[in-house]
Amino acid sequence: MAGLLRLARPLNCVMSAVGVGIGGVVGVGSAAWGDLARPLVLAAAAAAAFTAGGNALNDIVDRETDRINHPDRPLASGQLTVGTAWAFAGSAFAIAALLAVFISNLALLIVALNVILMVSYEAALKARGAAGNVVIAYLVGSLFLFAGVSVFRTAPDPLIRTGILAALAFLATLGREITKDIEDMRGDVDRRTLPQKIGANRAGAIAALALALAVALSFLPLVYHVLGVGYAILVAPADGMFIYAALHSAANPARSERVTKYAMIVALAAFLAGAFL
Repeated sequence: MAGLLRLARPLNCVMSAVGVGIGGVVGVGSAAWGDLARPLVLAAAAAAAFTAGGNALNDIVDRETDRINHPDRPLASGQLTVGTAWAFAGSAFAIAALLAVFISNLALLIVALNVILMVSYEAALKARGAAGNVVIAYLVGSLFLFAGVSVFRTAPDPLIRTGILAALAFLATLGREITKDIEDMRGDVDRRTLPQKIGANRAGAIAALALALAVALSFLPLVYHVLGVGYAILVAPADGMFIYAALHSAANPARSERVTKYAMIVALAAFLAGAFL
């Protein structure tokens, strides 16, 4: 049991569940712990189960390199067998799909798509750099989209709010992933990343474009009047941080990656504030 818990990485699972919960609050405000609490709890549990399956799949694929880089992990140390890890991953993905059945058909579709993308990422896309960056960015953004789908009934506002948040998370994560690849250019000997293909400066320009699009997207909740004044107050510093990160994506990728992470936290706080104020 201890090995399975370590395989699942509970902290990551909790973070995914919290992300869905935050998305639900952004989508419907106080109704997230009222009439819509049940589907949102199911969605959070499904996200946690999916994350556990993805973490197990990652350890299965990386078990040989983990014998050197992370020898204490359950598969690398021999605490668990590969067969047990496969059974755990399959069960976790199945639980996520089963929980989604009780939410909606669209929620089930998102889970199914995410499982396909996760398997594709670990099997091939991780080593291809840019394609892997896009998949990771989508998977992060899909947490909020999944939350929006879980609380959606008839009014479009929850989907608009969480859809914009998902798109912003996608763009910010994409910029951050590319920036991390610029920082890791010398060490990525087993991957063909975007900076290795086109150079650090051009890759930095693409990362900067993604972050700039995130800034442009941040104005949509104000244009469509789906978030309140609290959002307007907090999104300004978040946008400033995104712009700073964009300007330094190639010259100082480590700083850009760090600032982008903080900007995402402030932007998330802005969405939460806008849902209530």
